[in-house]
Amino acid sequence: MHDHEPQSLHGMARHYLGDLVYGANDGIITTFAVVAGVTGASLPARAILILGFANLLADGFSMGASNVLAIRSGEAMRASDGLGVAEPFAVRHGAATFVAFVLAGAIPLVAYLFPGSIEDRFPAAAALTLVTLFGVGAMRSFVTRAGWVKSGLEMLILGAVAAAVAYGVGACIAGII
Repeated sequence: MHDHEPQSLHGMARHYLGDLVYGANDGIITTFAVVAGVTGASLPARAILILGFANLLADGFSMGASNVLAIRSGEAMRASDGLGVAEPFAVRHGAATFVAFVLAGAIPLVAYLFPGSIEDRFPAAAALTLVTLFGVGAMRSFVTRAGWVKSGLEMLILGAVAAAVAYGVGACIAGII
């Protein structure tokens, strides 16, 4: 095995941290954006699930594939400059991005898998999203020197702003059309 690929769980978490955080953050934000936008537009829960799962898998695959292509492009550029290989496992990075995207991105949809009114489900989806954003952010501290509260709040605040924008756009467009 290439000496660039870590063997321990901690080493792997450090090596793939960027892919995991990027995938998880984008997964939960884009899926919650669908949930918030559809809720803001006053569409039924069925639409949330259909659009949410379609987005989850299509966008997750796109994110993973884009990560693979970005790494391979960087490696091709390094090769053209006569430099050695820096990252031989582009597909593993893409897989890490995809898995993190799908796992975190599924969280906002959980509230819509159970019976209840859409009015009751949205606050639950929002709460699950915010808790997950904080949790993923806080987990970064296991492999960085940053404090878990600061790391969690950073991801929570940025994610909450993105979620608010998505909800506002959905409500605004629903009012126009």
